[in-house]
Amino acid sequence: MTVQTHLAALEEKHSALERRLQNVMSSPSSHDDEIVDIKRRKLQLKDEMERLQQN
Repeated sequence: MTVQTHLAALEEKHSALERRLQNVMSSPSSHDDEIVDIKRRKLQLKDEMERLQQN
């Protein structure tokens, strides 16, 4: 897997998490733990993407 392919996959996962986060936050029965988990996973993906782009 090339770096560009890996970056594209990470970006897609990040976008999917963003859509999920928007859905969860718009739900009146959203759980704070789930929101925090999604945000944490998004940040991990963002950090990994930045690390790959720097190399």
